[in-house]
Amino acid sequence: MKESFYYGLSDEELVHVHDYNFDHPDAFDTELLLSCMENLKHGKAVDIPNYNFKTYKSVASARKVNPSDVIILEGILVFHDSRVRDLMNMKIFVDTDADVRLTRRIRRDTIEKGRDIKTVLDQYSKFVKPAFEDFILPTKKYADIIIPRGGDNDVAIDLIVQHIRTKLGQHDLCKVHPNLYVIQTTYQIRGMHTIIRDAATTTHDFIFYADRLIRLVVEHGLGHLPFKEKQVITPTGSVYTGVEFSKRLCGISVIRSGESMENALRACCKGIKIGKILIHREGDNGKQLIYHNVPKDIANRHVLLLDPILGTGNSAVQAISLLLKKGVQETNIIFLNLISAPQGVHVVSKRFPRVKIVTSEIDFGLNDDFRVIPGMGEFGDRYFGTDDYQSSTPFFCDEKNRVRLL
Repeated sequence: MKESFYYGLSDEELVHVHDYNFDHPDAFDTELLLSCMENLKHGKAVDIPNYNFKTYKSVASARKVNPSDVIILEGILVFHDSRVRDLMNMKIFVDTDADVRLTRRIRRDTIEKGRDIKTVLDQYSKFVKPAFEDFILPTKKYADIIIPRGGDNDVAIDLIVQHIRTKLGQHDLCKVHPNLYVIQTTYQIRGMHTIIRDAATTTHDFIFYADRLIRLVVEHGLGHLPFKEKQVITPTGSVYTGVEFSKRLCGISVIRSGESMENALRACCKGIKIGKILIHREGDNGKQLIYHNVPKDIANRHVLLLDPILGTGNSAVQAISLLLKKGVQETNIIFLNLISAPQGVHVVSKRFPRVKIVTSEIDFGLNDDFRVIPGMGEFGDRYFGTDDYQSSTPFFCDEKNRVRLL
């Protein structure tokens, strides 16, 4: 609670305690509060002051608070200092009727703090109400969520609890990058990853289980498309209210590994148009786009970008940059892959924060050769069963090493 961070009153202030404004921002040790919040967010235990409202000083026995997945800071003026606001992931303003606030104040101060009603009312009129209007109400605009009726609003509280539980169930990177979506893992998904990551897995089994995982990723990605309500008549003559997804859709595969995801996309979206992008790799930082073939009306479509491995993120940046140059809206791009390295997620999200990334697992990172670890090796080689590229897109290099269609 923020009231734990009140400054202790000096002897002179104690003489005129009834004239001391406990509802002013200067009454709090904000620097100590910031230090405690930062330490908790960095996984360090802190000692929270134990403020005595009868002596108006912090007592010697501080309260030890250990770091946790959820840290709640409650109290007045918590939104006043921008540095405190910046440390918050969610800001909630409890909007309660003035009469209810006064009733609670009287009950708390008389029972918990040993004050008489006249003192409480005088303090409310002199300090509390003006401070609310001057320092608290103006910060309402900083709130992410405003709860009317306070603690009696069960619906709002249930929604907040569910949101927090959802966040806790996400991969840590999802908490940093809200555009990243990792499909919920199951023993089935974990088992399929175990098979395709095994270097001893045959090409036949690799393709079979990779296709299953790709289908799950594609289905999850399609769930992020915009939709509208649609009613249909069932064979029983009843009305069913469902949804209809956007039909302005296309897939873009990054040659060649991305082509392995095309069949799953076609199986989910009948007749979908699929374009291709080939990015020539010259060293780990020398990505160069050398070929693309995309639908002419791609600017008016939602795009599913297909590449099973997100490593450094350099190829993804090239591909997304091309789509943007073709007029595709950043918010209309969904990038689908099987595994992602944190470095690649950071690169893509920093450059294109509105592109949705959908993956089935986040790996540890990259090795010195910029390969994803633990990874699954060269996906294209293992899926197509050869080191010699056999693309479904017929093309060749001319005498100047330029890509041309056959």
